[in-house]
Amino acid sequence: MSDRDWPNLVAMFFDQVDRMGDRPFLWKKSGGNYQSLSWGETAARITPLARGLMALGVGPGDRVMLVSENRPAWLVSDLAIMSTGAITVPAYTTNTSDDHLHLLHDSGAKGVIVSTRRLAETLLSAALKAPDLEFVIAMDPPELSQELSFQVLHLDDVIEQGRAGHQNIIEMARQVDAEKTACIIYTSGTGGLPKGVMLSHRNILSNCESARDRLLELGLDNEVFLSFLPLSHSYEHMAGQFFPMSICAEIYYAEGADTLAANMIEARPTIMTAVPRLYETLHQRITLGIRKAGGIKEKMFNKTVGLGTRRYLDPASLSLTDRLVDWALNILVRNKVRGRFGGRLKALISGGAPLNPEIGMFFTALGLQILQGYGQTETSPSVSVNRPSTMKLHTVGPPMKDVQVKIADDGEILVKGDLVMQGYWRNEDATRKTIRDGWVYTGDIGIIDADGHLQITDRKKDIIVNSGGDNLSPQRIEGILSIEPEIAQAMVYGDKHPHLVALLVPDTEWATGLASVEGVTNALTAVLEGVNASLSNIEKVRKFILADAPFTTDNGLLTPTMKIRRHKIKEKYGEQLEALYR
Repeated sequence: MSDRDWPNLVAMFFDQVDRMGDRPFLWKKSGGNYQSLSWGETAARITPLARGLMALGVGPGDRVMLVSENRPAWLVSDLAIMSTGAITVPAYTTNTSDDHLHLLHDSGAKGVIVSTRRLAETLLSAALKAPDLEFVIAMDPPELSQELSFQVLHLDDVIEQGRAGHQNIIEMARQVDAEKTACIIYTSGTGGLPKGVMLSHRNILSNCESARDRLLELGLDNEVFLSFLPLSHSYEHMAGQFFPMSICAEIYYAEGADTLAANMIEARPTIMTAVPRLYETLHQRITLGIRKAGGIKEKMFNKTVGLGTRRYLDPASLSLTDRLVDWALNILVRNKVRGRFGGRLKALISGGAPLNPEIGMFFTALGLQILQGYGQTETSPSVSVNRPSTMKLHTVGPPMKDVQVKIADDGEILVKGDLVMQGYWRNEDATRKTIRDGWVYTGDIGIIDADGHLQITDRKKDIIVNSGGDNLSPQRIEGILSIEPEIAQAMVYGDKHPHLVALLVPDTEWATGLASVEGVTNALTAVLEGVNASLSNIEKVRKFILADAPFTTDNGLLTPTMKIRRHKIKEKYGEQLEALYR
């Protein structure tokens, strides 16, 4: 047995503690600066918390919900829960009280660990209606004004109680079977009520090993990750927590979206995972900023992108003069761009939704390597990702190690291997529909090219079929619209209609420079005309309306991983969109 054949995720952590000892592991902002916890200090928090949970009656198979922003306590709580043989149920910090109630009822959680007072208050309003709940452990307990049917405890008190225990948590943790459920991760609900995806220790360990195999050629050594996406999502849970752990990397926790740019400079990550929406936002900010600067700065920037694009697509087309200019621009422009990402980034990993190839090319031309991948919660999550040496921007790369992928007759992507989920929690009917003969029916449409690279073309259920019977990909058209600096977000509409219309969110900074809504509408009409010129006749967007506010997680129109919730947007704007056809 190699040292990588861990019996479970917690055993993996404790083995790495033996290797790393007092070396830094987790970094969190405190007092204006990042402060670290070593591997050993992290372990010293996990073991008493696990004993404290056991004192509260938590044992194998019990479910414990975890509600927290990304921080060291998230990882500590997650591993403490798993150490007891229990199952972590991550919940988004953006959840409403009703969302929490659904998870509490559906999972039958015995307890909850929650971070801030604000999050605890939202949770408690749901907890009052959850009869199975026995305790809530809060890192910052709220003021209580009524009698409760469950205990509300301070995290520090639970840990202190655990210090008095004598159970050998490390030895207990090593006994947890790899086939046992590690977590139940609820899908983010792009199309309806979230379902609980049961992932075993083996599911996630297989994904970690596959990721290591795929990225080895980057020279994995003393890596630093910046954790930004919600840890309650399977993508960040694996790629931003357990994968870094498996290669003994350090993890910095970003403070939030508003401070991400500053955090990248402070953390200086070597690898970072993100979703296409982040890259689209950065693209918009950069291009608008360059336009505003104008002059020689804009010319140099555009020349850099142009030469970088040619170097990627057709290096033989570069003359000696072109290569010399490109070399100079690498120093004058690309080094500054790389510096904004910390200056030592080996790769940006993009997943969660298809990345528009033009966005990928933009960053590649600027000297930043984006490796697009593909997966879903039901596959733990990663199915494929590009190799650095054979990257193809319009694809999500070849299947990962020990993963089988095939395309069904109707174009649906099917996946098989150790990454396949155990099933949906308490939902055998949905499980049977999704897993057939060991294959996950992903609901995504794609092709496999001659080089074995997988290309995603659309979500099966999101495909628009117009009144002429043509099948259209809304994600593709929305991606093209969102490339325009003036358009922040877009949703295309037109199922069973003769042509497409759209709901547009204008870029806020750009729109504030115009005098009125009419001015914004007129300007976007001109932008849309330019976009339509590059689209086929059936893909052209004939009319549009403006959204009254951006799509956000707060208003429920975005998932926590920044994918649009089509059904929610249609609920709000459906009548206005339908009116465009009258």
